[in-house]
Amino acid sequence: MDHPTRILATLAQDLVRIDSRSFVSNLPIADRLARELTGFELERLPYTDDAGIEKTVLVATRGRGGIALSAHMDTVPDTGWLTDPWSGTIDDDALLGLGACDMKGPLAAIVVAAQSLPGRIPVALLITTDEETTKQGAQVILGSELARRYEPNAIIVAEPTQLVPVRGHRSHIEFTATAIGSQAHSATGRGRNANWDLAGFMMAMRTIYERLRSDPDLQDHAYDPPFSDFNPVIDNHGAAVNVTVPRATVRIKFRRSARIDPAPVLEAVRAAAAAAGMQLVERREGEPPELPLEHRIVHTAVELTGKPARTAPYGTDASVLQAMAPCLVLGPGDIAVAHTPHEQASIAGLAASVPLFQRLAETLARA
Repeated sequence: MDHPTRILATLAQDLVRIDSRSFVSNLPIADRLARELTGFELERLPYTDDAGIEKTVLVATRGRGGIALSAHMDTVPDTGWLTDPWSGTIDDDALLGLGACDMKGPLAAIVVAAQSLPGRIPVALLITTDEETTKQGAQVILGSELARRYEPNAIIVAEPTQLVPVRGHRSHIEFTATAIGSQAHSATGRGRNANWDLAGFMMAMRTIYERLRSDPDLQDHAYDPPFSDFNPVIDNHGAAVNVTVPRATVRIKFRRSARIDPAPVLEAVRAAAAAAGMQLVERREGEPPELPLEHRIVHTAVELTGKPARTAPYGTDASVLQAMAPCLVLGPGDIAVAHTPHEQASIAGLAASVPLFQRLAETLARA
């Protein structure tokens, strides 16, 4: 392992070894990253999330008017892990641990790429958190005075794409529907189980799910799969089987591309919730980002990688950051191992992304 790769591997290991799941404070990992950003103008933007947890995002710039490289600090929960999720072990070429691929390995790569760029080339880092949940960190960065002064002409969101340029992706609307019953011992016949209201609502949700998979007007064949995601998760909030459930909640993530009009789905969900007497909350991330194939950022990335641009069915901070500058998603690692209990990232793959990010910075700065 050569010296630059060793620096990258050490930073990636350090980041994996810090617990930054979305429901804990990210201040320790932000502090670790801030120590790497000497030579940059640095802005820390603190905020408190919906659960009252202190968070911070980082903006670092050098020069003005070039590209910005973006990655997030948070990870999903450690569900299913049978080994230490925060080991940061390197086994042969593989960095192991929660977030190694999504996206602490790519985060280390963009930091090293920015650090080692010649000073004449402008570069910025937009380092977010809560990407895996609310995209709140990216929203906070939109208010950054330092980022506005830098005036990025493009943003590269370094999510794991195996270094294939992703010109567009879906974004989501999350529905939270809640049925209220009354709690009692189920044998007494006195309570009211909220699941009965929920059951009627869920039958209507199944109809929407089936329509999304069969109605060509609700499909976009520029994406794989062409139909929108409509995924429900049900919660009885710990109720026992001999208790009438006092509260039943279903959360549904509806992902769509830019071509899909969400109005039919919105109207159907709202009508079903009203018919079932359920409370309904909607939470949206930004509009689905999508650049045309002929866009200069897409063209440049295709030329430098030698790989055709594609779209992706998942979402990223680009849905928010596109309000600041055009966004392309491009980074090392395989999304197929992200969010799994065997997550890993190739050190060689991370190292290969560094000169690519640097060539993008140099080429787009000239543009």
